[in-house]
Amino acid sequence: MNSDEPVPRELKVLDTASLVRLEERACELSLNQRLDPAWVQANAAPDGTHYLWPALWNSLPHRPGISRQIRCELLITLHAGDRVMSLLDVLPDDFAPLPRVTSRDEDMEVSRLLDSSPSVKEWLLGRGVPDQP
Repeated sequence: MNSDEPVPRELKVLDTASLVRLEERACELSLNQRLDPAWVQANAAPDGTHYLWPALWNSLPHRPGISRQIRCELLITLHAGDRVMSLLDVLPDDFAPLPRVTSRDEDMEVSRLLDSSPSVKEWLLGRGVPDQP
């Protein structure tokens, strides 16, 4: 993908195992936006549906060996059915093969949820947990 290429405009859907793998990859590469995979494993609904919405391109100029990433808004479904929003940097080669949402209704619902869901930090603070994952 060249630097003039627009951010992909497709909503991707993930299961929890795929989400954990993407978080592990982001940690392995020390990408800027990521959650602790152990926190995701412990808090994400095992059979939950999660979504990635590309927001912008991110690069690490001080680390030329790491290709640029797609910074995505991430909607996570938690054990109790709560939904939280985070950000996740994903390499294009990891993003492209993910299944995409094809239903306009589902797309609109996810957009609404991304706009109204608390961030992981806000959710934790609301439960009296001061530390971020």
